[in-house]
Formats: sequence, C-alpha cells, structure tokens
Amino acid sequence: MRQAERERQLAALRERIGGLAPEGAGRPVLPFGVADLDAHLPGGGLRLGAVHEVLAAGPVDGEGALAALFAAAILARLPGPVLWCLASRDLFAPGLAAVGLHPDRVLYAETRREAEVLPTMEEGLRHRGLAAVVGEVARLGLTPSRRLQLAAEGSGGLALVIRRWGAAVPEPNAAATRWSVVAAPSPALPVPGLSRARWTVALVRARGAEPRTWLLEAPDAKGHLRVPADLADRPLAAPERRAAAG
Repeated sequence: MRQAERERQLAALRERIGGLAPEGAGRPVLPFGVADLDAHLPGGGLRLGAVHEVLAAGPVDGEGALAALFAAAILARLPGPVLWCLASRDLFAPGLAAVGLHPDRVLYAETRREAEVLPTMEEGLRHRGLAAVVGEVARLGLTPSRRLQLAAEGSGGLALVIRRWGAAVPEPNAAATRWSVVAAPSPALPVPGLSRARWTVALVRARGAEPRTWLLEAPDAKGHLRVPADLADRPLAAPERRAAAG
C-alpha cells in the first residue's frame, strides 16, 4: 500500500515538473535585429512584459545620454505610446527623434522628486494602453523592481529603468536584463567626413544568458543597431564576458 502511494506521489511530481517551463518562456520578445545579439538572448530578443535595466556608464556618457538613446532606440521599434518618468525633464527630444522615437509618441511624467519615479512607473505599467514605460533613477532595489515586474507581467508592457546616477554600484533586483552602453572609437575614414558613431553594448546580467559585449553602430533613424560593415564579414572572435554583478 505504501509503495502504491509512493508511486502515485512520484507520478504527480513528474507531471508537475513536466509542466514547468523556464521563466518567461512563450512570452513575446522584441528582437534587436542584430543576429548575433538576438541569438544570445533567451527567446531571441528583449522580453516584453518584463523589467530591463540600462546603466549609464563611462566618463563620456554625458550623464546618461547614451543610455537614454539606447532605450529610445528600443522603443522606436515598438509601436504605441510611451510614458517617460523622470524627476526633471532634461531630455533632448530631437535626439530621441534621431533614433526613431518621435516626440508625439512620448508622454512625460515629471515627478519633481526621484522617490516618486518608480511608483509612477508602476502606475503606468498597469495601463494596457501604453506600449512601454521608462524611468530614470539612481537606484533600483529588489522590492521596487519586483513591484514593477508584477505590473509589467499584468499588462504585457515593457519597462526600461535607466540608472543615470549611482550606476557604478549595481544592486540585486528583479530586472530580466541589465545593460550598459559606452561610446567606442570610430574608424578613420579614407576621405574627410563623418562616420556613424559606435557603441560598446554590454549585456551585464541576464536570466538564462551569460554576460557578453558587442561593438555596434549607433541606431539609425528607425532605431536599428547594426554590426559595423568592416566587422560584419570577419570570423566571430571569442565573446568577451563580463562579471555578472547583482
């Protein structure tokens, strides 16, 4: 009798285990359009209905300008209105438009106090009419990030948290991915002129993927990143890995 009961319990456990799927499996993603980058990410892109963190890093970042442009380029490829939450409006709208995020799509929530940015993001994520919600803060702790994640899961919206201050000290949180973007040197041109800026885009931490770094051209007017032409035909080098903080 005990053996029969044990077998029944084991069968029930196997059924439960068999029904389990990796976190985020089956949820829609937004591809970057860069084959090597998308192939590295679980699901083939940036998971929607989730929180993603972008660190402002490097002395030439202009206090988060590149991080903001990286976020704007992602949003440019996602249809629908965007809520951008910040304590004081210092964004350069033409710069966002240059990477494909038209000002008409952006609703600004100026909170005056940084402490109100994350709660405003959470409220925005609960509205299904928004494609995405962006917030600019110094810190993103575990509890507030979990609240954002639950709100994003409920609506299916994309949440991007830009860490513009204090990003040098990453902390554990519930973000699905953590990115950093810094300017990279552009190659010398054979004739005088301007070449497209280059970025070093690093996946610092991700669930289901190892840290990795890519050298990419800055987004075009539709928000698309791409591998520089002089590197596209080269054999892939061993991927550069960074320590996963937090």
